[in-house]
Amino acid sequence: GNLNQKMADFTVKPIPECGDNEYKEVAWGIEDKDAKFKPMWINRPKVGDNDVRFEMKYCGICHSDVHLGLNHLGGSIYPMVPGHELVGTVTEIGPKVTKVKVGDNVGVGCIIDSCLECGTCEQGDEQYCEKGGNTHTYNSMKTYGHVGGNQETQNFGGYSGSNTVHEHFIVKIPDHLPLDTAGPILCAGITMYEPLRHWGATKEGVKMTIGIIGIGGLGTMGVKQAKALGHTVYAISTSANKEKIAKEKGADAFVVSTDADSMAANANKCDLIINTVSAQHELSHYLSLLKTNGTLVQIGLVPQPHSVNQLPLIFGRKSISGCLIGGIAPTEECVAFCAKHNILPDVQHVEAKDINWAWDQLVNVNKDGIRYVIDIKKSLENKDFLPQ
Repeated sequence: GNLNQKMADFTVKPIPECGDNEYKEVAWGIEDKDAKFKPMWINRPKVGDNDVRFEMKYCGICHSDVHLGLNHLGGSIYPMVPGHELVGTVTEIGPKVTKVKVGDNVGVGCIIDSCLECGTCEQGDEQYCEKGGNTHTYNSMKTYGHVGGNQETQNFGGYSGSNTVHEHFIVKIPDHLPLDTAGPILCAGITMYEPLRHWGATKEGVKMTIGIIGIGGLGTMGVKQAKALGHTVYAISTSANKEKIAKEKGADAFVVSTDADSMAANANKCDLIINTVSAQHELSHYLSLLKTNGTLVQIGLVPQPHSVNQLPLIFGRKSISGCLIGGIAPTEECVAFCAKHNILPDVQHVEAKDINWAWDQLVNVNKDGIRYVIDIKKSLENKDFLPQ
């Protein structure tokens, strides 16, 4: 009942008049969880001393956009402009900015602010900010003072013409990375790269056996990354028909988790398993695949509790952990790594007028590993789908 109560909670914060420290910008958003996307005017902060303004070229559409937009997790703020896979080109910088210059290609992922003072922020794990959590790129309030403009208004995401962000949270995009593919790397890419990095798989000369559970958009990205790092990769799925795509993406072996023989044949094989499953499941089912000292890392957002027997943990010194995206520096490392190894998400362009269709696809169809990306420039040319 508690979860249902939380899901009923949402906030409506109408957009006020544009302030002196703001400019008006085109965006595409929703007025409430049952609304369709429509063009709207939002207010963006003018450039302050440490800020970077960039024109949006592309914004990826992430499955979590849909969850927040439909208020699946509760606490959504409307009107909402989603999008945390922002990619564009710098048009203006503040006088104290040193990280980028006008004309550079940049991105912004899931985080636009954190306290920058606590222990985790100091060590580059801004996503775990201990002062009050990171500030999500949209559907959040301005919390720590690094986002300019009217401090009483909510943050708006990347389904829009431009944004202004503090330079600390700007991610540099290498010149040779196709811009339309960069957005999903800032979300799906770092979500898979961070556990590989944290558990030692990105270190020189390290060779591991890495399992990836769930061969969707995240899983295929993880298989490509783990393979490019030189590891042996086990793709793990409930469905035998995912074997072909898993092997195409670089998996060395394939485990059908619903098949007892397949599970038994692959016991004690993996040093690290990254579990992308976001539907309700029992994580203890996968512990037999871990070697002694192995770790199972959960990255899918499953609100229901799991039942875990501690005996397999004790008798194999095994660990269950979790991991959330990555800090800004590791995100830049991930983008550079994906650019170097040509690990690109499979993207399909849409225009702003197609966002409703794309969301419907994500809810109902969920094609193998396709990431929908909004072509912002093309969307701005459609005079019929701009705010009046």
